[in-house]
Amino acid sequence: MLLYESRIKTLPRIGRGKVRDIYAVGSDKMLIVTSDRLSAFDVVLSDPIPDKGRVLNEMASFWFERLRHIVPNQLTGVDPESVVTEEEKPQVRGRSMVVKKLKPLPIEAVVRGYIIGSGWKDYQKTGRICGIELPKGLRQAEKLSEPIFTPATKAAAGHDENISFAEAEKLIGKALAAKVRDTSIRLYKEAADYAMKKGIIIADTKFEFGLTPSNDLVLIDEVLTADSSRFWPADSYRVGMSPPSFDKQYVRDYLETLDWNKTPPAPRLPAEVIAKTSEKYREALTRLTGRKLA
Repeated sequence: MLLYESRIKTLPRIGRGKVRDIYAVGSDKMLIVTSDRLSAFDVVLSDPIPDKGRVLNEMASFWFERLRHIVPNQLTGVDPESVVTEEEKPQVRGRSMVVKKLKPLPIEAVVRGYIIGSGWKDYQKTGRICGIELPKGLRQAEKLSEPIFTPATKAAAGHDENISFAEAEKLIGKALAAKVRDTSIRLYKEAADYAMKKGIIIADTKFEFGLTPSNDLVLIDEVLTADSSRFWPADSYRVGMSPPSFDKQYVRDYLETLDWNKTPPAPRLPAEVIAKTSEKYREALTRLTGRKLA
């Protein structure tokens, strides 16, 4: 079932992100439905990607389970199909999770292990990423000696903006900012080591965190998916060029060839780009987890 937007009538919808639709389940839980929408340059495209939502949901579930020894996560274990009606079950099947309702932090926790994307552009201009001084002479897609934490502000609409660690401290406090940084880097390192054994380089990723009423840190949203991360096949990785990608970078690269100012409305995607993107998402899932969609 291709799903651009869920339409669940028996639960109050409390949010609609670029990809996910969020519904209240009582006062302390939420149903998150991962659609097949795709955003590029923070603009939601009008063409859905077949199987994308199911791939993202399966991938996030895999990582939540694998990394739960590092930090608690949002999962409740409640079956999503148990909180909707029989008629609504097809909308949530294989693409949803019931999670704890938490207070989200107002930053995105970005970790970069390689220099690419907006980080590469910043480095070319200033020699820094988010205020972090980097060695001279780095080349595009080069691995950094150690992963760096480069937070960003979360935008409900429009573009997220990179900020310095000092700015993150102002937003959430010094102690919490340090905990988020250290936890994020640990999550990234463990995931990157695992992925490398599966032939995938995780060049960078973003995490999101929330707080419980007692101010415990919890991993929320999605984690290490092909939407929140840059996945490269290790066997075709070369320093000095933007490697082929298992994530939505394929769509970004196509859009970069067009005369588009990266503001809505986005151009329509050709059928071959849609099909290739869907294939890349599914391949990333199988390589990383050994799982295939039913």
